[in-house]
Amino acid sequence: MRDARRQFGGNGELLTTEAWASSWLGLAWLESPLTEREPERRLCLEVTGRASTTPSPAGLATIAAMERVAPPDSRPMLAGMVSILAETQPLPAWHASAGHHPVRAWRAVDVWDSERVLFIAYDGPTPHTLMAQIIETGGTMVDKLGLLLPDAATAWSGMRDDGDIPMPLTDHGVPSALADLAAALRMTDMTWPRHDDEDFVELRALAWARCRDHLPELPGHQPLPDSERARLIDAFTAAATHDTDPETADTIRSLAELFLDYGEGYITAGPLAWSPGHAALFLADWLPRKAVLDHHQRTLLPDTLKQWVDFSLTERGIEPRWITPVIEAVDIHLTDFLEAFDDHTSWGPAKQIATLLTSRGIDPNDQDAVNAAIRTINAERLARQLTQHPPIHNY
Repeated sequence: MRDARRQFGGNGELLTTEAWASSWLGLAWLESPLTEREPERRLCLEVTGRASTTPSPAGLATIAAMERVAPPDSRPMLAGMVSILAETQPLPAWHASAGHHPVRAWRAVDVWDSERVLFIAYDGPTPHTLMAQIIETGGTMVDKLGLLLPDAATAWSGMRDDGDIPMPLTDHGVPSALADLAAALRMTDMTWPRHDDEDFVELRALAWARCRDHLPELPGHQPLPDSERARLIDAFTAAATHDTDPETADTIRSLAELFLDYGEGYITAGPLAWSPGHAALFLADWLPRKAVLDHHQRTLLPDTLKQWVDFSLTERGIEPRWITPVIEAVDIHLTDFLEAFDDHTSWGPAKQIATLLTSRGIDPNDQDAVNAAIRTINAERLARQLTQHPPIHNY
């Protein structure tokens, strides 16, 4: 409330006031521990309590501003306090305003479907554009938020150089744009540690207030139909194994299955939507943590992955000049893969178990043998623990 008094003395312009309240709610969200379920509600409770004990125009303006952008579960409490304080304090001039309303939206998407920018234009007391930059590499995340001039979208093309990755601007329905933003915010909120970009934190609550009513249901996983998966694997294998011996052909096919598994599980735009970022994460993070490769697979991995990238992006209709940067990313990050793959500390639990089973000659596809081996491993670990820390008996 002291900051409100300094910033606008209890009055001010509506958009600026909403952004100010959003910044405080964003800070409460960012600094809360993982176990805090409702960090913004806690701030609203504290501010409401202080405003009720020391009424002032700035206090009333603070509560009224938070009501505009706070999560729905806090708004009734804030609205009630506004009504109480307004009996003895003047409401800020902007409080009677109907607010800002979305009137048009646009979207710009890169050639790999790995990044998109939303522009949502608003009319009202202060016409403006809400901008959101959303990235898909490593999972959906709202990377940047911004409040821009009303004509920001029309200036987009002029800001792009000829050498920039193509991101053509197209009209986008307002409800669809708001739903896209809401879904991306939900995924960003689920990421830990919390995204600490300053622009995002300051405008997160405001963006949520604008799009929350359009939040879609969580989408279920839609795996590729078996027929389409088989078609892709067969087509790639046929092209990549021309004039190769059967053992090499089998290895190439196994790698293609691995690439497709990664694409289905981790490339949100589709299993074939490889980008330089996805290639980097696959080599430097996913493979070292998840995959067990034999010597033949490791030897063929670099060339086969580059062939797979070319095949996948060609299937998507991407121009060759934009396939080249993804292939180059494979070469760039192969060193990361080689360094991380043999680092046992980076292995996930599944890979650790799979490697141990393989070292004992267990076929991972033989479920009975796997179950028996895991029981044996567990018994061995328990025996070691008991040997190192014998039980204490009380007589």
